[in-house]
Amino acid sequence: MTSSERSLAKGSAAPGPVPEGSIRLYSMRFCPFAQRARLVLVAKGVKHEVVNINLKSKPDWYLELNPAGMVPTIQTSDGKIIYESAIVCEYLDEVFPGAKLIPTDPYAKAEQKMLLEAFSAVVPVFYQIVFAQKDNKDTTELKSQFLEKLKKLEEALAKKKTPFFGGKSVSFIDYMVWPWFERFSVFGLESLLDKTPDIKAWRDRMLHDPAVEATFTAPEVLLEFFKLYSQDSLDAVDYGLD
Repeated sequence: MTSSERSLAKGSAAPGPVPEGSIRLYSMRFCPFAQRARLVLVAKGVKHEVVNINLKSKPDWYLELNPAGMVPTIQTSDGKIIYESAIVCEYLDEVFPGAKLIPTDPYAKAEQKMLLEAFSAVVPVFYQIVFAQKDNKDTTELKSQFLEKLKKLEEALAKKKTPFFGGKSVSFIDYMVWPWFERFSVFGLESLLDKTPDIKAWRDRMLHDPAVEATFTAPEVLLEFFKLYSQDSLDAVDYGLD
């Protein structure tokens, strides 16, 4: 894997063609949605390069690739463009060899999609807590709402009686939800895991997964990024680079 490291911003030249036999991921170092794609690329051993985009100052050429201007976006050597994180990850799993992360059994696949749908209700409340904290607002009620949604995932995991949401080994659903759990300690949500013991044990197992280790960002780095990003700093995306 290669990385452009520093983010490309408005006025930056577009990168050249994607090399044959590789894939290009347009990412942002601290974006949890982009981390989903990085997790899958690493887990499957897909040869790829990473081009980081400054989401507060997007190059015009990037908006031609993805009109929404979000990450992740992937580009193939034959010019295919795919975006939206879950769609990107499903495509990568279907197209590339290596361990299959999405079950072939239709019911098992449907189970994972239902879990992902349940998790999608958690994410907005997560961000409400984050921005309430930034504005020094009371988050007691929001944390209560967040815990109630988290408990639904706890029940699903307890019912399965497996180490991971997808079963005996890490799979698609585990990677889709992981990036937000990586950020729990940054935003004062760690204590909620004491009330969801199965998820807490899952979290501890996930920390030892090779793809998680390869894409992990230290909490103190994430926190400093977020402080800068919430102040509309154009340099936030490159925090920590020399």
